[in-house]
Amino acid sequence: MRTWGTTRRKLKASVGVADAGYGVSTPFLAGPEERGLSHVLALTRKEVARAEETGPHRPAYDRLGPPTLPRYRTPPRAVSALAAQVGAEQFTEVTWWHGSKGAMTSRFTVLTIRPAGKQFLAAAQNAGGGRHRWDGVLPARTLLVEWPQGQDAPTGYWISNPSASTSVADLVWWAKMRRRIEHGYCELRHGLGLDHVEGRTWRGWHHHGTLVSAAHAFLTLRRLEPKVHRPASPSPRSSTPCRAC
Repeated sequence: MRTWGTTRRKLKASVGVADAGYGVSTPFLAGPEERGLSHVLALTRKEVARAEETGPHRPAYDRLGPPTLPRYRTPPRAVSALAAQVGAEQFTEVTWWHGSKGAMTSRFTVLTIRPAGKQFLAAAQNAGGGRHRWDGVLPARTLLVEWPQGQDAPTGYWISNPSASTSVADLVWWAKMRRRIEHGYCELRHGLGLDHVEGRTWRGWHHHGTLVSAAHAFLTLRRLEPKVHRPASPSPRSSTPCRAC
């Protein structure tokens, strides 16, 4: 599931988060960036990229045929391979949540990479004025990597574009936000009836989703109200736990 809390006029999300289904989509990444939005999006371990220090090479032009174009001497590598080169001592332990079962802690590090998938390559060429005008330098992005204690290799990857001053702890907080999103989605579906709609039009579904979201926002504010000494009684429809939670 994704979340991008923006409206046309008043509200603007500071950071957008989404799972790997959206993180691997270059058009999805480009859209928010064009609007000045930051993001922390999950990636699959197979996505390819280049190390930050890797640059293109422009072969000498012998004035025969079309001008030579900048190119990289080696093929890109999977982000899992780039992360595996980092020693375990480079990973920092970060706690992002204290739940009923204790602190949620893991080890993380941050790398600077240059995504090199086909879609990303095409987008970089278009941004550089076309294939024959592009200087060949792929834009750099931040890669957050998780390597839990006891695992033989890193297990989680997120691509992001916040400022260089952003701390690892903040990146982890946003990266792990998906669990809270999934929990809220379960409440919307099983406690407030998001999936109980029999509408057959987009307008009907939009109205239903808007009302359910407003109800969820109201209940969330009520739970945060200092005067409330105990949580509201659970809805009969929410007595069965959601599997996604």
